[in-house]
Amino acid sequence: GGTREITGSTRETAGGTREITEAVREIVAAARVTIEAVRENTDGDSLNGETARESAAVLRGTAGITRRSREAGKSSANGIRTDAGTAITGSRKSRESAMTIDLKDNERLDDLQRNGYRIIQSPSRFCFGMDAVLLTGFAHGDKGDRLLDLGTGTGIIPILMEAKYGCAHLTGLEIQAESADMAARSVALNGLSDKIDIVIGDIKEADSYFPSASFDCITCNPPYMIGNHGITNPDGPKAIARHEILCTFEDVARQTAKLLKPQGHFFLVHRPFRLAEIMTTLAKYRLEPKRMQFVHPYVDKEPNMVLIEAVRGGKSRMKVEKPLIVFRSPGEYMPEIRDTYGY
Repeated sequence: GGTREITGSTRETAGGTREITEAVREIVAAARVTIEAVRENTDGDSLNGETARESAAVLRGTAGITRRSREAGKSSANGIRTDAGTAITGSRKSRESAMTIDLKDNERLDDLQRNGYRIIQSPSRFCFGMDAVLLTGFAHGDKGDRLLDLGTGTGIIPILMEAKYGCAHLTGLEIQAESADMAARSVALNGLSDKIDIVIGDIKEADSYFPSASFDCITCNPPYMIGNHGITNPDGPKAIARHEILCTFEDVARQTAKLLKPQGHFFLVHRPFRLAEIMTTLAKYRLEPKRMQFVHPYVDKEPNMVLIEAVRGGKSRMKVEKPLIVFRSPGEYMPEIRDTYGY
């Protein structure tokens, strides 16, 4: 009997040793991921020389430490399908597993500094920038609202809108399957699968995925650049996000007019050099501009972004907000940016 006890104790000790060894391996792997994330230089949208990582640092913080997947290319969005108009449903167990997440190659995990939410991004594709952050601060919503984000990318706008306004339900529409997959996994990671749907589909066909007049609010951070001038790879994810390759602003306005409820609100961020075209297009689809704000990188620089709120079927009257200044000096944000948009 004593021999059996000693043998059992030896087996337990060996098992414990294996667990410790496995834990050490995971810690080392996590450390390597963190070092790689810190070394990476994000090649996203820039704002007067600031990279997407720097310009969004007021909200995002630094890359988090996580455990890499043991199986390269494994998707943690359960039941993922790539049919157009199909929602990607994240794991319902995400609340219990929110402390860990499986990352694919070239992915990182960023802290959104709001409600403990985090987001999965890939510098090799496209990372969100200051424009998305400012749009969620400019927009507004109620707890009973249903919101649609057109061209959601990795899901940054629905996640932040849920965090700030607690809308009843939010949907992100994204044509690039890889970006939609990251968005769905971020939704699951944050325990929001019951509130946020990520749908793979084309903005130009959005009315075939959703009923007419079914949303209280629609947000959009559309491609800013016209055509494919200067593009070396028209099929690249960054080109699709920045240039009107797969859809135009008129496509966005047309679908918004169909999917918004009467008196519903449309929030967008765009470039000032296209303001005349934007206003005439909105008017064409009876999306009345009601509020506008210019964003300046510095107080003595011309605006490089414009935020617009339009109402479907609204009356003609628009308020121009005071200009929003982002930086006091290089690398130093204005107090309003931290107070209003830094959450």
